[in-house]
Amino acid sequence: MTGGAAKPPALLPFVVMCFGGFMALLDIQIVASSLQQIGGGLSAAQDQIAWVQTAYLIAEIVTIPLSGWLTRVFSTRWLFAASAAGFTVTSLLCGLAWDIQSMIVFRALQGLLGASMIPTMFTSSFYFFQGPRRVYSAAVIGTIASIAPTLGPVIGGWITDTLNWHWLFYVNLLPGIAVTILAALLVRIDEPDLKLLKDADYPGIVLMAIALGTLEYVLEEGSRWNWFDDSAIRACAWIAAISGVLFVIRSLTFARPVVDLRALKNRNFAVGCFLSFVTGIGIFSTIYLTPLFLGYVRGYSAWQTGIAIFSTGAASLAGVPVYILLARKFDTRWLMMFGLASFGLAMWAYTYITHDWGGDQFLLPQLLRGFPQVFVVAPAVTLGLGSLPPDRLKYASGLFNMMRNLGGAVGIAVCGAILNTRTNFHFDAIASHLTPANGAMQRFVAGAAERYQMVPGSPDAGHVAALNQLWQLTYREASTLAYADAFRAIMLAFLVATLLVPLLRQVVPPKAPPRASH
Repeated sequence: MTGGAAKPPALLPFVVMCFGGFMALLDIQIVASSLQQIGGGLSAAQDQIAWVQTAYLIAEIVTIPLSGWLTRVFSTRWLFAASAAGFTVTSLLCGLAWDIQSMIVFRALQGLLGASMIPTMFTSSFYFFQGPRRVYSAAVIGTIASIAPTLGPVIGGWITDTLNWHWLFYVNLLPGIAVTILAALLVRIDEPDLKLLKDADYPGIVLMAIALGTLEYVLEEGSRWNWFDDSAIRACAWIAAISGVLFVIRSLTFARPVVDLRALKNRNFAVGCFLSFVTGIGIFSTIYLTPLFLGYVRGYSAWQTGIAIFSTGAASLAGVPVYILLARKFDTRWLMMFGLASFGLAMWAYTYITHDWGGDQFLLPQLLRGFPQVFVVAPAVTLGLGSLPPDRLKYASGLFNMMRNLGGAVGIAVCGAILNTRTNFHFDAIASHLTPANGAMQRFVAGAAERYQMVPGSPDAGHVAALNQLWQLTYREASTLAYADAFRAIMLAFLVATLLVPLLRQVVPPKAPPRASH
């Protein structure tokens, strides 16, 4: 098969690859609305649960940038098939997990083995589609990249409430087997070159894995252990910094690096990577925060949470035909500015959150967030990756996708830190006003104590119960204000991203297919 305009026989392998990439992206967030159920089933503490998502993201981040090199070694066909097979087997292991530690290990393996499906899906769109058809392929890829994580909590909530949380992973088995077999039979893009294993940059691979892994540990665990007051956090921060610098030096000086950092000399690609990073922050962090709020503050079930955030996925789908129509007539840079600005506006709307917000109150912010997602992701693919020559596309696609997932991992970790620190801050601020001079508080405590006094117990039992209720209310309000702070931080990131879009140059897709360079 040669790289030409998309023909009917070429469409089926592209669809297979898109479905595999959809599964890998879906599983990042399929557990989002079911974290309480998974935590309860595995006897996990609340501060451990985020690692069910973060472990998957970090493992993906380590593998995704290697996918360009792995594709050249094993070919797109066999790498994609092996990735789908590994994803399927580890999905089974996740469903069989017996405690939180085993779940985290299996989720990391699931992300590590399944990650290559994502960048190979991206590069296949450039292989199968040329000229004006790239608008359609970019829209398809952009939709998958934005809607799969969004639909994750909805599908996950339904599965958990209908069956149980184990089926969040068992549901991957039959589709995974089908994708594995079909990819091996249908995908014909390039040929393997196992000789590349001999001269690979193994020190660079190790340095990258250490840098990313320790960085995420610092971000995720820092707030729990008071940041640099903890010796382990300090050590990991130093390791992340040193290994990161050494990795950059190694990648820029080694003749055949596994990650092509030199592609960042291309302004479109460099800006596109940053915008992909911010997009990851927005997509993954909001999907993390919203179910967490609905579960812990509102007490929603997994299914109720999924229904409450379903409007985001519906709005994302509605935005696809609108984007395709406008992208054929307007400069995609301005469409991207619209998408980023709308996402930032949605984050501003989230900052008005109160403790009684449910699906109705979340509707408008989620529509503002969901509709423009394809306007953010699709132009980044076209303007960032589309500006590079075909011979650099595989390596660059891995780096580009890594930035989105790195943004998601960093965003989740930073939002978790904001929730911890700002909840304490707001709790202290509210508590400072709950003094004997506060008449409203005194009346509340007296009324609650009188109600609780009707329950048999010691004479002071009613007063103690009333103070406990006051503490719970104070914590609820402090927690809600902390969620608003987290959304505000995301809004600022999108404000910066919107202002950077004019730095991009418009890219005109080639009319003729490039010569095969795989």
